[in-house]
Amino acid sequence: MEAAVANYAGYRAGDDRWMLGRFVVPAARLDELAAAAVSLLPPAGAEPWPISALLGEEAALDLDRVAAFNAQHRGRAVVDAVELRATTSAEIELVATALAGATDPLEAYVEVPLDPDPSPLLAAVVAAGLRAKARTGGVIASAIPSSDALARFLVACATLSLPLKATAGLHHPLRAEYRLTYAPDAPRGTMYGFVNVFLASALARAGVDQAGVRAALEERDPTSFAFDDTGVSWRDARIGVADLRAARAHASAFGSCSFDEPTTELRALGWL
Repeated sequence: MEAAVANYAGYRAGDDRWMLGRFVVPAARLDELAAAAVSLLPPAGAEPWPISALLGEEAALDLDRVAAFNAQHRGRAVVDAVELRATTSAEIELVATALAGATDPLEAYVEVPLDPDPSPLLAAVVAAGLRAKARTGGVIASAIPSSDALARFLVACATLSLPLKATAGLHHPLRAEYRLTYAPDAPRGTMYGFVNVFLASALARAGVDQAGVRAALEERDPTSFAFDDTGVSWRDARIGVADLRAARAHASAFGSCSFDEPTTELRALGWL
């Protein structure tokens, strides 16, 4: 925790802070976060650290932890989003009820399984007024969903106008084979690029079908992308700045356990 908090404080002071999102932490470790960050949090009146809390099986207890943290650290750090897993519509409804009683308004992201077809669960997420979350990787190859399953999720979210975030395995801008962990002898697997995922989501919003979205997820050639002041091109597709802004509000965040790795690789590609 101490290393993660120190890194986050450094990133917030760096040149790339514009692309840094929330610090993600299990709700059960909020007290640990507070202790580690006590000397690093901004002073009252400055922009507080935004926190996303991962809820466990006892969501009501974790929401109490969130409320206590916000009451104690208001003005310096704030939990303004929560994330949780659900596999049934009933679980989604229970969480929505618990969130309705939360002290502070919270963006809530519900991670749903991508296989089988998640459309019924995503419809329940919409009905509950929540947001969707997809897990796009893991520390073993079998945790990486198929491009068909991920494309289906992105198209369904676009059809439902359902905001989403993606997490896990999104350390790299472009799809390729990488080590699955940072261990020197780690096995390798084909991982999604966060640029691929964002562009695929934007294409889904633009009405591109599942096959086209899947092709964007699977793209490995950096020369197939072109960025300029008016938008981005990928092969025969073009998305302008206004539509990119709308897509950015739709695909609101990408989780990564590294911040240096994504920014370093973006610079190596000449995209940052």
